[in-house]
Amino acid sequence: MENSNLKDLIEKYLSAYNTFNIDGMIGVLNENIIHFRNISKGEVNSETKGIQEFRTLAEQSIQVFSKRRQVIKNIILTGDKAEVDIDYEGILSSDLPNGMKAGETLKLQGKSIFQMKDKKLILIEDHS
Repeated sequence: MENSNLKDLIEKYLSAYNTFNIDGMIGVLNENIIHFRNISKGEVNSETKGIQEFRTLAEQSIQVFSKRRQVIKNIILTGDKAEVDIDYEGILSSDLPNGMKAGETLKLQGKSIFQMKDKKLILIEDHS
């Protein structure tokens, strides 16, 4: 049962993420969320602690993309944790410091780690 609850939370989170629904994303988070981390090439480039920091980052990130989509390619559920292989695609709405320009498409493959506590997500790590 715990695995199906975790899978449902992940699917709800990604659905909300894909539609820029910040309240929907936050709705599946444990009020005591430990961390959200984005790790690229082994380096943490973004990290939040708590729902308010998560909301601030989510509000900032929706300004960067005109469209974005995370698709689950594979999911391994183990108790209260899940490792999810993700295909990511986003269309930029503004220029990025790395030289990418508005209108360009960003495509990544990575994995996300999710952990659940008290029927809500308490940890999210995105690795690319």
